[in-house]
Amino acid sequence: MYLYNLTLSRPSGIQCAIYGNFSAPKAQELVVARGHALELLRPNDSGKLVTVASTYVFGCVRSLAAFRLTGASRDYVILGSDSGRIVILDYKADKGKFVKVHQETFGRSGCRRIVPGQYLACDPKGRAVMVAAIEKQKFVYVLNRDAAANLTISSPLEAHKSHNVVFSVAALDCGFDNPVFATIELDYSEADQDPSGEAAAAAQKQLVYYELDLGLNHVVRKWSDPVDNGANLLIPVPGGGDGPGGVLVAAENFLLYRHQGAEELRAVLPRRDDLPGDRGVLIVAYAAHKKKSYSFFLLQSEYGDIYKATLQHTGDAATCLTVKYFDSLPPAASLAVLKTGFLFAASEFGGHALYQFIGTGEDEDDVESSSAALEVTDEGYRPVFFRPRPLRNLLLVDEAPSLMPLTDMRVANLLGEEIPQIYCTTGRGPRSTLSVLRPGLAVTELAVSPLPGQPTAVFTLRRAPGDELDGFIVVSFTNATLVFSIGEEVRETSDSGFLGTVATLHTQLLEDGSMLQVHANGLRHIRPDRRINEWRVPGRRSISRAASNARQVAISLSGGEITYFELDPMGQLLEMAKRDIDGDVTCLDLAPVPAGLQRCRFLVVGGYDNTVRVFALEDGTQLRSVSTQAVQGTPESVLILYGGSADGDGGPSGDGDGAGGLFLHVGLSNGVLMRTEVDRTTGKLTDTRQRFLGTRPPRLAPVNVNGARSMLALSSRPWLGYSDMGRFVITPLSYEALDYAAGLGPAQHRDQPTTASFGHRIDG
Repeated sequence: MYLYNLTLSRPSGIQCAIYGNFSAPKAQELVVARGHALELLRPNDSGKLVTVASTYVFGCVRSLAAFRLTGASRDYVILGSDSGRIVILDYKADKGKFVKVHQETFGRSGCRRIVPGQYLACDPKGRAVMVAAIEKQKFVYVLNRDAAANLTISSPLEAHKSHNVVFSVAALDCGFDNPVFATIELDYSEADQDPSGEAAAAAQKQLVYYELDLGLNHVVRKWSDPVDNGANLLIPVPGGGDGPGGVLVAAENFLLYRHQGAEELRAVLPRRDDLPGDRGVLIVAYAAHKKKSYSFFLLQSEYGDIYKATLQHTGDAATCLTVKYFDSLPPAASLAVLKTGFLFAASEFGGHALYQFIGTGEDEDDVESSSAALEVTDEGYRPVFFRPRPLRNLLLVDEAPSLMPLTDMRVANLLGEEIPQIYCTTGRGPRSTLSVLRPGLAVTELAVSPLPGQPTAVFTLRRAPGDELDGFIVVSFTNATLVFSIGEEVRETSDSGFLGTVATLHTQLLEDGSMLQVHANGLRHIRPDRRINEWRVPGRRSISRAASNARQVAISLSGGEITYFELDPMGQLLEMAKRDIDGDVTCLDLAPVPAGLQRCRFLVVGGYDNTVRVFALEDGTQLRSVSTQAVQGTPESVLILYGGSADGDGGPSGDGDGAGGLFLHVGLSNGVLMRTEVDRTTGKLTDTRQRFLGTRPPRLAPVNVNGARSMLALSSRPWLGYSDMGRFVITPLSYEALDYAAGLGPAQHRDQPTTASFGHRIDG
């Protein structure tokens, strides 16, 4: 059974986040759960978080954990949900998606208090995992390899205890000894039978150790000891030669170190100086950073304050616990420290943030408390106060917007646009916002350049074929052309070789490093040594349209004649063929030359007779018509793109390497965009699909998105057609209408899967 649903916006709130190396051995990545969506995030070179993969799960994700088998180089993801199953996922970089390795059913579906899934804890050596419910049930699964080195999972081992409420679960670092899991539990069996409430008042939380005996293959309740009744969170401490082992117990107003056979260490949590005396301080999130010689913990309170906790030890004996005020951030649902020096905070309310460490929190003026300096008074332990300050040890480098929580919503067209807007009130407290939602990709305007007149086109060129960045911006007017050189700043240049007294119809950087300028009277071929070859239009005719790639050039003359050129090995543009098509041409396009071939095989031409024609460009049969398609309007522009599959819905779009299918996009005068598959052998047109883009004829321009040649369609609003995780999508841009555009920036946008760099907006 398939149920239809339309998701206008992906979930933005994050319930839990984990850090690991999921796609490659040294990849610094995060896996986050957004309700019913699972995403893999990765910071790029500039520190921006990029979504590598996203998938929807049929359910609600309750918990996440990462584990790595001994000797492995990548991490698996283990997932607890409301499905009553435990699922192990492996991210396959070649497929770009999560692959289910194991799925084991242990209970009924739904977020039930006695069905495990709320808590997950993985042994640091990847040997076992405990999945626990809020009450009673706990299962332990043994993780191992088979003869083919594939991951295997055992039958569940029970560690149930009735009338027990679990507050937190953690896996201890025991080296290669038997795995041990720690829990905070409260037995309510006596309180359930005592109507007076005395038993409930006397109930005591316990810190419990469960040991998995790998030899006997069963779980035993190894140790139990009373713990502070305000305890709510367990934090495992490095062990097995890297530390004393055990756990840090986060309790109300205190942080404790506990371990079987070790003395308890207690440190006071510093509190804000304006916090009322009857308000406690609870830790709600933590992140650990572990190295062989040094490790520390970042703890966050419910008020957003970050503490740095360090545990000094001599051998296997802990000697001193220190808690120091670090910084203040919005309260987070999860924290994760990356080994590259970043801290990811998945906020409970509002946007999520990625911070860079610029300090270690070792300033002497920061407030700290320690177990060695714990002072006892008649009223209890003496508190330690601090005053929140601006960020000193962290620097905000990226922020992902979030609408969580959504408190109210209205739909209205207050801006007078084609589509009504959605107005939402989101957030809580000082982070509350009024958000305006409209369909489309966000666009950031980097610069606006005033021009001396009304332009007719804009182009961008690299200086040489191997350059990564564009070197020139060419702006055409009705009777002139301006060329701007791009360096540390953009300046007008006069030594580019372009003719500045004519309007430029088309430009192209050829594969030998020469540049081509097409104007109404001919072709201007600017060689790499700045020698110039001119091709003049015969008679009184003029060039109306032009298209090219690195080796081929096609132009249409007034009256309907098409002339085709090729670049020879000597760097000369040679006229190869002519053809009269009995009617003026409205548009034409050539695709990039596929890798390993000498030329693109097809030229697409649109005419005023409401037809789109495909001509072959093979040797000896240049400009031979191979197919014709009648359309429901005048074709105003055409663009050929390589795609990943025959239906255009699978695989990434190509970037000129010729991989996958070939697809023709046609913008019609009635505002409709047509997408048709072109047979790569015969040139036949099949499987036509249509979409209405706006009231203006779509003008199609090639741009690079995620390293692939994609499409920018300019109608009454701009649209971007690109490959998003293996599917070709056409999405509107949240920007005003544009007349002309050209790609500007790096030739490959590997770290920007859903954005592109556009040329300057053209203002008259």
